[in-house]
Amino acid sequence: MRFLDDLRTSRGLMSAATALLACTGLLLGCEEGSPPKADVASPAEQARNGQAKAEQGKAAPASAEQIKIGVIATMTGPLASLGEEGMRGVDLAFDEFGGAIAGKKIVLVKESSDATPNVARDAARKLLEQEKVDFIVGPLSGDEGLAIRDLAKSHPERVFVNGSAAAQDITLRDQAPNFYRFSPDGAQWMTGVGSYAFKEKGYKRVATLAEDYSYPYTLVGGFMAEFCHVGGRVPKKLWVPLGTKDYSSVISSLPKDIDAIYVALGGADALTFLKQYKQFGGKAPLIGGSSTVDQMVLDSKGAVAEHLVGTVSGVPIADDNPSETWQSFVKAYRAKFPDGYKYPSGTLYSYYTNMKAALLALKQVNGDLSSNQEKLKDALSKLEFESPNGKVKLDKNRNAISDSYLTVVEKNEDGTLFKRLLKVIPEVNQTMKLPEDEFLKLGSFNRDNPSCP
Repeated sequence: MRFLDDLRTSRGLMSAATALLACTGLLLGCEEGSPPKADVASPAEQARNGQAKAEQGKAAPASAEQIKIGVIATMTGPLASLGEEGMRGVDLAFDEFGGAIAGKKIVLVKESSDATPNVARDAARKLLEQEKVDFIVGPLSGDEGLAIRDLAKSHPERVFVNGSAAAQDITLRDQAPNFYRFSPDGAQWMTGVGSYAFKEKGYKRVATLAEDYSYPYTLVGGFMAEFCHVGGRVPKKLWVPLGTKDYSSVISSLPKDIDAIYVALGGADALTFLKQYKQFGGKAPLIGGSSTVDQMVLDSKGAVAEHLVGTVSGVPIADDNPSETWQSFVKAYRAKFPDGYKYPSGTLYSYYTNMKAALLALKQVNGDLSSNQEKLKDALSKLEFESPNGKVKLDKNRNAISDSYLTVVEKNEDGTLFKRLLKVIPEVNQTMKLPEDEFLKLGSFNRDNPSCP
């Protein structure tokens, strides 16, 4: 891809100062996930605490009869529908292994979060300390992922496997060596979208609208890094809180001289915006962040989602992908969840892929979680397997390298919407195929970075 070659020699997009500020600012400022410092304890309290830790440590290895896996998904709040799909993905992967590995029963212990880091962290602590799970799969959203990554650092004896959290810095910067992500981050999905929007669609000036937290920063940043490099301009970026109900002021503040709007809203937020954008007579075409064109949005009743017809996006899965692996996965999804969506969602794909990775690695080590789960950690790091969207493996930061899909929203003969495959971008890594040191110079993606007004 020409963008990738050109970007290797480009240094004009962001300054070193911007990178430094980004690395110490908003995204990595989410270090509220770090455990609070304890007060100094008396000798007697220290002894009791030491005994408690020893007892907790004894609970870490799996029992002779079972392995307990904790699962965290967002089941309340504006992303609740995505959390339901995440749990469906877990169940699909679980079924493939018959509920047991190496003669040990696999027990799933599920906990809900609400897309906030504090609640996700509390759910994880409950699973570890009260439910005594052996390891955790989850969470769903970006800020939650940053919090769980930080929690993982204080539990080096346990494995943590991602759910669908796709904020870039969960694994790219300040990594936890025991956190594994077999689903790509949001910027990986955007590879190819900026170039296509500029060169094929002719969009020169694009405004962006996204939720104000780490995952949409990653989506917008991935799109803009490429779009700005090939010559595009983004005169305005708009950020809204999760659960926004009134988009009137946002819509009225959109520049009049734009060619399109890049929208990175998920779940109920996407539907609320689309409804109001239509009511206000919005005419500019849309470019979709992955969540905006997710099946939960496309399957919505009424004509609201039809405003997405013609929307180009980058996604982890393409609905009409002809591969046998994907088609079999769609059939399995529809058979198990006849009341589900027409096609599996991106959230379901991510949870399924991460849970399957955890179970495959467990099978490789015959369920052996001894010695602080070192065998399982090693198996996860080296694991390669076929997921519904193609081959998946990890890089040195324990982040997925896998195919991404450039798609466009179209209408089926029955009137339903789907994402038609335009192009497969093979084996996209976390740095969009750039050397890591060069990509890191771009800085963390946040509200202000990148910028090309």
